[in-house]
Amino acid sequence: MPELPEVEVVRRGLAKHVVGRRIRSASLTGQRVARRHVAGPVDLADRLRDNLVRAAERRGKYLWLTLEPPDEHLQALIIHLGMSGQLLVEPATAPREKHLHATVDFDNDPQLRFVDQRTFGGMALADLVPDVTGAARTPRPYGVPATITHIAPDPLEDAFDQQAVVRRMKARRSGIKRALLDQGLVSGIGNIYADEALWRAQVHGEREASLLTKPTLSRVLDHARQVMTEALAAGGTSFDALYVDVNGASGYFSRRLDVYGREGEPCERCGTPLRREQFMNRSSYSCPRCQPRPRQRRT
Repeated sequence: MPELPEVEVVRRGLAKHVVGRRIRSASLTGQRVARRHVAGPVDLADRLRDNLVRAAERRGKYLWLTLEPPDEHLQALIIHLGMSGQLLVEPATAPREKHLHATVDFDNDPQLRFVDQRTFGGMALADLVPDVTGAARTPRPYGVPATITHIAPDPLEDAFDQQAVVRRMKARRSGIKRALLDQGLVSGIGNIYADEALWRAQVHGEREASLLTKPTLSRVLDHARQVMTEALAAGGTSFDALYVDVNGASGYFSRRLDVYGREGEPCERCGTPLRREQFMNRSSYSCPRCQPRPRQRRT
């Protein structure tokens, strides 16, 4: 699933090509693309017509377009990329992709297309509500979709309060990697960037968050912000053709990953062969020397 940098790359593409334009029509194929929109694909397509796109926004891995319907309140079109969803900006005359599930036409070219090979993604309308999580810092002018108010601010947001996140992490009895992946605690960090941040901080992912010092927890979050910022500058991380930006281009940060996906290769810091371990039906990558496993606590 795309993580924060990949979704932000897509958001920036939408901001460039879609914001400020009015939707002339929309077409959705099949039921799955609108399964999160209770009224179904026909209703969603009808309700998108004549909307003005005010903004392209993101929180963590969640992406949405802020829409202004004629004579109605603002709404959000949430676009779930799922495992393989792609948003492409192409001429309306371009050949249709094999897994094309939705098209959005504006007052002029180009056309916005939603392509999803595995069909885990989709679209849905949601009301916008005040951003309570960021109200004490920098509130979003349009608010956030009501369906994602449980999602915490991410490290690249102005609303992100790192000291508060550190305090909440310090109260966790779970491993630090589980805490990093908890989108209700801090959003946007997925498996790849959690491993990269922990390697940089020289902390094993199974270290209990409550047993780490606040400076260490803060250092892990600093590294998460840093590595995601670097990935964003490189266009995100692409391991295959499923993740691309709105112009169909892949990201290149996979060439600069220090630990993720590099089992058996030498650690860039100490030369020790990197290891892969099972973690929540996924894999974790770390250095046995730089990131020793925590000792088993006596009961």
